Formats: sequence, structure tokens, C-alpha cells
Amino acid sequence: MNDLVQIQNLIYEIRGHKVMLDSDLAKLYGVLTKNLNKAVKRNIERFPKDFMFQLTKDEYQNLRFQIGTSKTEHGGRRFMPYAFTEQGVAMLSSVLQSSQAIAVNIQIMRAFVQIKQFVLENKDLNKRFTILEQYFIQYCKDNETDKQKIYEAIDLLMDRTKPSKIGFKTN
Repeated sequence: MNDLVQIQNLIYEIRGHKVMLDSDLAKLYGVLTKNLNKAVKRNIERFPKDFMFQLTKDEYQNLRFQIGTSKTEHGGRRFMPYAFTEQGVAMLSSVLQSSQAIAVNIQIMRAFVQIKQFVLENKDLNKRFTILEQYFIQYCKDNETDKQKIYEAIDLLMDRTKPSKIGFKTN
């Protein structure tokens, strides 16, 4: 699997933003999550709320359920993860100044760009699906009586095709 696809699989939508988690970013940058977060906290003025936010317990549980991660017992996280928006990820490159961080940041920025391009290119398709869905819902409403007649006919056929009871009664 190529690097961009791997990175795209680490981009989640939370609170209406495309974000990456601190632990995923730390792995990509080759640092410990706690060290990444320490570097961010030392430079917190570079990370306003629209660049980075901390997940709530409910958001984290929902995300863990979606991506199928195991429970965090026995050495797991002590704090809820931080989520970095595209701008927050870009800002990380100024905080983590290793050559690996710079190279990874370039790949991450490319992944975000590809996602934006995909969304823009498929807006028309999404609109067409929405129209089709509305048509289907209306069709089902308009044809509710037809469905009911079909169900009644099936029930009638089922009654007529039941085998008659044959045998002896034993009491």
C-alpha cells in the first residue's frame, strides 16, 4: 500500500473536521506520543482550537469502535488523544524539526489535498445520489398501497398452498 493511502487511512472526521490523532502522527514522525504532546505544549501558542483539540471520552470510544482498536487497559493511554486539523499538522513541522518530520509532513499535506480533490470532484455524484434517494423515498410513499396489495396476495397464496392436515388425532 502506498504511503499516501496509508496516511489517508489515518485521517478521521471528528466534529466536522478532517483530523489526525497524536498517536498516529507520533508513529509517522518516529517519536513517542508523549514527546510529541510535550513539544506541542511547549509551543501551545502555535496551536489554537481550530488547529488542535482534545477528544472527549465519548468521541474516543466511538472512534475506537469505528477503527477497531483494543481497550487501553494495561499500559494504555492515560489522557484522551489530541486531534490535529490540517493546519495543526502543518504547524507540527515547525515544532518537530527533524528531517523525518519534514518528509512525513509533506506526505500528510499531499494526503489532505487528495481528500479535498476527491470531495470536490464527487460533489456532483453526491448530489445525484441525494436526488435518487429522495425519488426512491417518494416512490415508496406513493406506492405504499401497491405494496400492501402485494403482501395480501402473497398471504392469500400462502394460505391456499398450505398442505392439508392428514393423519390421526391422538389424545
